[in-house]
Amino acid sequence: MPTTVMDRAQAPRVAGPLADLPIRLHHYAFVVRDQEINRQFFEDIIGLPLIATWCESGLRPEVQREMAYCHTFYGMADGGALAFFQFDDDAMYERCKAIEPEVGRYHHIALKVTRTTFDEILKRANAAGILHRELDHGYCLSTYMMSPDGLRVEFTVDHDDVDRINAMRRADAHRELKRWLQGDHRTNNEDRPNKDAAAL
Repeated sequence: MPTTVMDRAQAPRVAGPLADLPIRLHHYAFVVRDQEINRQFFEDIIGLPLIATWCESGLRPEVQREMAYCHTFYGMADGGALAFFQFDDDAMYERCKAIEPEVGRYHHIALKVTRTTFDEILKRANAAGILHRELDHGYCLSTYMMSPDGLRVEFTVDHDDVDRINAMRRADAHRELKRWLQGDHRTNNEDRPNKDAAAL
């Protein structure tokens, strides 16, 4: 069944949050052209370990034929993973690869790390000549870089006062969203050190 996007007027009323929220991100999947080039980036340079490789085949409804594919997983400390598909048909890659919009920096996945890991990733990226940029959001410090297939990855360190900041934002999340949607676009991030910096 095809999915549709609802406008605000059609959005259903809900009773509240789930009794048991999702435990963690299980995996985030992305299609790549070359699993080995991808492995070199995520395992050899960034340092995420390859923890599983599934080699499978099956009917792909997009092309109405059997197709072999390889599905890899790179582990994180909480049990979650980044996952990647490679098909045995280059045309399938072209159909499935991420499409970079005109302004693509808002499409990304962010991984929480310690300051020690953050600094190690920066050293690894510098040693490998991987372009990256750092941004202090006020509530966290981030570095952004691109994988060989154009997956924008952010590594982020929480502010030392993260518990207070999170509690404040949880308390006013609905009120602030409503205010912004009603046209009041004043900032509520007074912690950003450089207000003119390009923000995500």
